Amino acid sequence: MTQAQRRHDPAVKGFASDNYAGVHPEVLEALALANGGHQVAYGEDVYTEALQEIFKRHFGPAAQVWPVFNGTGANVVGLRSMTAPWEAVVCAETAHVNTDEGGAPEQSAGLKLMSVPTPDGKLTPELVDRQAWGFGDEHRAQPRVVTISQSTELGTLYTPGEIAGIAAHCRSLGMLLHLDGSRLINAAAALGVPLRALTTDAGVDVLSFGGTKGGLMFGEAIVVLNPAAVRGMIYLRKSAMQLASKMRFVSAQFEALLGGDLWLRNAGNANAMAARLAAAVRDIPGVTVTRAVEANAVFAVMPPEVADRVRKRFRFYTWDPAIGEVRWMTAFDTTEDDVDDFAAAIAEEMTQP
Repeated sequence: MTQAQRRHDPAVKGFASDNYAGVHPEVLEALALANGGHQVAYGEDVYTEALQEIFKRHFGPAAQVWPVFNGTGANVVGLRSMTAPWEAVVCAETAHVNTDEGGAPEQSAGLKLMSVPTPDGKLTPELVDRQAWGFGDEHRAQPRVVTISQSTELGTLYTPGEIAGIAAHCRSLGMLLHLDGSRLINAAAALGVPLRALTTDAGVDVLSFGGTKGGLMFGEAIVVLNPAAVRGMIYLRKSAMQLASKMRFVSAQFEALLGGDLWLRNAGNANAMAARLAAAVRDIPGVTVTRAVEANAVFAVMPPEVADRVRKRFRFYTWDPAIGEVRWMTAFDTTEDDVDDFAAAIAEEMTQP
């Protein structure tokens, strides 16, 4: 008899983050299949070996995948492998590496982040140039890498052409391009393109590939698309405490996600539910959707006191307290009923005195 017990109501859903969702049943099945018996530790297992070929199918023959524990680790190790101690990383002011990683890029990797204000979370060649200068100036950290997020923290998407334009500009400056793809599958599903169209084919050098937001229990991946852009990855991953001893359990999950169409099904559902939610709340008096819904994020303004009442039933975050803007995220397991119940709760609370 096991002592484990369920301590939550599995029927309760929230709209705070796609990280709140559980594990997709097909991923759990893959974990169970990988269990039992012994496999060589630290990535020399048959699951991690097979994963290399799966990532090559999605990203091209030069792709090298390095499984890690989490997204912060993927970003920090990936960026560190692309930079020397005197070099810097250009990013949007709203980028996750700049706002939501607790200073890890600076503290753990010694990276200088050069941020640029953007209206929509997206960089352009012109915006990159606001920080990409001073080459050869010993008094200034040397810009070496541009990092972009897909989708961005504001829920916006880069088209393949926009990424290619940034990549070409980086090359003209002798710089490299990194992509934080914690929600890359949502972007690819929304744009109707393969994963490589937003990465390899567009000129991205290194990618942080998200897993947990797409239905994994744990694990993300660094994908090196241009081997000449990095150095010391095998050592950096270990020294940054991102080398899993039982790596087969990370790799088996990614095989379930990317070996077939699970990634596309999961991302497609999350995106569709965000569109449904935006449509459902647009006609509620007092609620204003503030940004275009391009993937699985909905931003809206509503009275703070109403938001607090709704939050007692459905968890979500306030994005910008100054204007009462909130963010709602949908996930692979969000259902139409979940969305309709949430919208109904908002409409009900908006009518309360």
